[in-house]
Amino acid sequence: MFSFFRKKPPAPGVPTRAPTPAALAMPAVPAAPAAEASPGAPGASSDPGWLARLRHGLRKTGSSIATVFVGTRIDDALYEELEAALLMADAGVGATRALLEDLKRRVKEAKADDPAAVKALLADVLADQLAPLHKPLEVGEGAPTVIMVVGVNGAGKTTSIGKLTRHLAEGGCKVLLAAADTFRAAAREQLAVWATRADLPGAGPAAGAVGQVQIVSQEGADPAAVTFDAVSAGRARGCDVVIADTAGRLPTQAHLMEELKKIQRVIGRAHAGAPHEVLLVVDGNTGQNALAQVKAFDAALGLTGLIVTKLDGTAKGGVLAAIARWGIEQGRVVPVYFIGVGEKLEDLQPFDAREFAEALLR
Repeated sequence: MFSFFRKKPPAPGVPTRAPTPAALAMPAVPAAPAAEASPGAPGASSDPGWLARLRHGLRKTGSSIATVFVGTRIDDALYEELEAALLMADAGVGATRALLEDLKRRVKEAKADDPAAVKALLADVLADQLAPLHKPLEVGEGAPTVIMVVGVNGAGKTTSIGKLTRHLAEGGCKVLLAAADTFRAAAREQLAVWATRADLPGAGPAAGAVGQVQIVSQEGADPAAVTFDAVSAGRARGCDVVIADTAGRLPTQAHLMEELKKIQRVIGRAHAGAPHEVLLVVDGNTGQNALAQVKAFDAALGLTGLIVTKLDGTAKGGVLAAIARWGIEQGRVVPVYFIGVGEKLEDLQPFDAREFAEALLR
């Protein structure tokens, strides 16, 4: 079962390879009986255990907000406490103001006078505010789909790539990884370990490949050259997805950001129209700094999506509301494709606005 993405149909007139078993195993999100939600449908989870892990992971953020509604009246004091809780959760001034204005309107319309009812309305408001971030990752464009993954040191890029690769392989995709982080010691080895963990059981290793998952790496080589070779190899080998793991760097490091721009240009030379996705991995523990990273990397590279990691160890999960508000204000929202609440392979799942809101305010 694979709920991470939708297979994107090729544009009219674009030649494609003949359907392979991998491609046939990945249809568009299927319709499901009313009694059983489709795994990839909005508001549904393919793993009931995920909801429990998500609630557990968001408990630090949610507890500070939920306590506002314990044994209190619906008055200005409640809204002031809620405002403080949202700001402490790093929702940001703009998002907090928008959330409170919408909540007050709904409370008045519903004539709600019970804290539990107001809390439920807040979950609705939060889900609506976060809805612009809810978008599935689509693969299948370009044959292969090329994904460039960027972020600061320690955000969890390589770990997230490993988890994503596993789910892509389970969905029938043939994946090639580009070990373009040539600056960090043992980066190639870490990616290889994750590729082994991500591979389908029983596939068995081969020279330069692990079943569904293949790796292109060159010790001490130029990162752009490694990426060019990987994308070219992915096209030649009929891969469905190529993922480039890049070196971590701060957006204030101008010369290293230029290196990322070079990698992006070289990918385009290796495969016209690529990269199809530029994903930024951000650490949820960093709060408003995560929003600053989104702004900086988007200005440099034109982000297409986000992966927010380590939400299990933070009380700053409200930063997703800040990211959504920033996107709305600039007229171009960068969606959150995945969120992570742990180290296990299954602890990276697609972001769902309704699930997130309800888990946060359970």
